[in-house]
Amino acid sequence: MSTTQDSTGVASANGRPGKVPFKFEATVIPVTDVDAAKAFYANLGWREDADFAFDNGFRVVQFTPPGSPASVQFGAGITSATPGSAQGLYLIVSDIQAARDELAGHGVEVSEVFHPGAPGAQFHTDGSDRVGGRAEEGASYSSFATFSDPDGNGWLLQEITSRLPGRIESDETSFASVDDLRDALVRAATAHGEHEKRNGGEFDVNWPAWYAEYMVAEQSGAELPE
Repeated sequence: MSTTQDSTGVASANGRPGKVPFKFEATVIPVTDVDAAKAFYANLGWREDADFAFDNGFRVVQFTPPGSPASVQFGAGITSATPGSAQGLYLIVSDIQAARDELAGHGVEVSEVFHPGAPGAQFHTDGSDRVGGRAEEGASYSSFATFSDPDGNGWLLQEITSRLPGRIESDETSFASVDDLRDALVRAATAHGEHEKRNGGEFDVNWPAWYAEYMVAEQSGAELPE
C-alpha cells in the first residue's frame, strides 16, 4: 500500500484523505484506587459522566474536563497497564497562567508555567531544560505546565492561541468556552486597532465582518487579514 501526504502534510494511504469521521472521545488511564482517582478528578471540577460497576468486578468511571470534546476513563478491569504509566496527557488552554492558577486553587500540585529550553523538555519528568515563564512573545504551542494524579499519571497543559494550518477543519469554527471566545475577541480587537491605524485611523464601520474574518482565519491557520 502506498502512502503519500495530502495538502495539510498528513499522510494517507494512496494520497486519499479520510472521509469518514473518527472522533477520538476517550482515553483510558491506569489507576490503583478507583475511588481515590474519582475524588481527585471530581475535585478538579471535571464533569462526572459515568460510574458503572458490574457484578463481575468490572467498573468504569468517566470524567470530562470543562470545554473538552474528549474524556478520560479509569476503573477496575479496564486496562492492564501499570498505574501511573500514562504520561503526556494534553490539556489545551488559551491562557496558561489562568489554567495553572485554577488548578492550584483546587489544591493540585502543579508546576509553574515554563517553556522548553531544549526540544522536548516539556516531557522531561525531572524538569530539566525548562525555562521559567511563558514563551517569548507568547508563541502559540510553546508554553506549558504539568501536574499528576495520585497514581502519577502525568498531565501537560499547553497554551494554544492560534492553530497551525490544517489543524482544524477549514469549514468549522468553534470555541470550547466563554473564556476562549473572549480571548479570541481580544486578539481580534487588538489586530483591528492596528488595521485602523494603517488606514488613517478612521473608524471602520465594517469591523464586525473584519473580526469574523480574522477569528476564522486565526483558528484555521489561514492568512490573517491586514
